[in-house]
Amino acid sequence: MTGPSTRDEKLELGVELLAHLEREELDLAAAVDRIETITTSPALTRDILDAAEKRGVIDREGARLQVNTGGAYVEYERQVVAREGDFECRRCGASVSTGHFVELDAGELGPFGSSCVRKVTGRESESASDAA
Repeated sequence: MTGPSTRDEKLELGVELLAHLEREELDLAAAVDRIETITTSPALTRDILDAAEKRGVIDREGARLQVNTGGAYVEYERQVVAREGDFECRRCGASVSTGHFVELDAGELGPFGSSCVRKVTGRESESASDAA
């Protein structure tokens, strides 16, 4: 499986990523941080958020998002695949020898380091140490 290449593929992957977050609520900046693993285009980021809202995946109130997924979380045993190689984490840019890839219906997202894959899926929250 390869990552998304077209705008429509990226939009679908972004909406699906938001639908699989393990957090019921997060701020807009945290959502954008996750979407930026797919695209850095502000227009596409807005379109992903708009599409997710129209489809009922999220509700937006100011700078907060409510995720309405009903527990459709990433199943780590089935949907996160680790591969050995020379990778650069799509979230933080660090070099990693084990890349973690999230396999969603809309496509594959990654590679990520072990802690970044948990942050992207919402399994691990952002912390003050992330800002350093």
